[in-house]
Amino acid sequence: MKKMRIVSLLMVAVMLTGAFAGCKSKKSDTIKIGGLAPLTGGVAQYGQAVDNAVKIAIEEINAKGGVLGKQIEYKSVDEKGDPTEAVNAYYSLAEEGIVALIGDVTSKPSKSVAEKAAEDNMPMITPSGSEESITASGTNVFRTCFIDPYQGKLMATYANKELGAKSAAILFDTGDPYSTGIADAFEDTAKALGMTVTNNEGYASGSTDFKTQLTKIQKSKPDVLLLPVYYSDVALIAAQAKQLGITAKLLGGDGWAGVLNQIDENNIDVLANAYFCNQFDPTSTDQEMQDFLKKYRERYDAEPIMFSVLGYDTAYILAAAIEKAGSTDADKIIAELNKTDYDGLTGKTVFNEKRNPVRQAYITTFDGKKEKVLQSYSVD
Repeated sequence: MKKMRIVSLLMVAVMLTGAFAGCKSKKSDTIKIGGLAPLTGGVAQYGQAVDNAVKIAIEEINAKGGVLGKQIEYKSVDEKGDPTEAVNAYYSLAEEGIVALIGDVTSKPSKSVAEKAAEDNMPMITPSGSEESITASGTNVFRTCFIDPYQGKLMATYANKELGAKSAAILFDTGDPYSTGIADAFEDTAKALGMTVTNNEGYASGSTDFKTQLTKIQKSKPDVLLLPVYYSDVALIAAQAKQLGITAKLLGGDGWAGVLNQIDENNIDVLANAYFCNQFDPTSTDQEMQDFLKKYRERYDAEPIMFSVLGYDTAYILAAAIEKAGSTDADKIIAELNKTDYDGLTGKTVFNEKRNPVRQAYITTFDGKKEKVLQSYSVD
């Protein structure tokens, strides 16, 4: 009996050893990269755009041989736009052995995840989390989009220098750091340029009726009205502003991307006099750009937006850093991310000392049911 028991135990040990060896072999066959995005919920349009584009990029990279001779295994998790869900999803991905993270997509979840990723020294690059302090969480955290203060400064300068605005009103979401970051920088810059800020009106996140604030703004008759909010709020505010007879030019940040999808074709004129800060030019004749747009449309039967392009570039930037590092060691990947000099769909991307991109913007307006890029624009 004793001999049989010993033999049985040895067989179990051998089986377990084989299982573990198999796991190790499987793990070494791929390089795991995690992704976080709101694939459902109020900002799902952003998350889906990023995630779809990252998948296209990863497929292209794998088709060319992958990274370090291995295929990239990309797994994305829906965090529903919620910071707590995002942190839990990050921990789950980390336990699965990811070597780097693409995400998160919006600012609040990105900030929460960045703080945890910094504790783990996990290489992290957010395609679109624009709140300034995100990358301050740790030297492992990068981003490929503009920061909020830059957008506020740029749009105030554009309004004054290019649109001839002498007065401005602001309507922002008091509970959103993205919105407050742009609004604060816009106000400071506008005043420094000699503009009069007639109104600075806030509203609670989730609001749908803005008529109280807009009525005050209508009485002031500003030349421009800054709406540093996401596309769903822009659509509601623009319609209500039209109803109240507001004639100010509407201004916004990159959160406007996708707003056309929220507005009925019969009411599209609410954006007839509007301008926002974009991060790519879909009308570019660049072949790589047009190839991507065509592939995205065919794959997803949807129009790619700015978040799509940022996701695509982010995947390529991260893959290049891992390849140049010659390893999946976190410190080596981070060192190569700091050296990034990448020509992509959003233009040339290099990171400054705060791991933010140095790049020009594209001022975009609307021509019926289409976005129209007016010019590239930048400020110091």
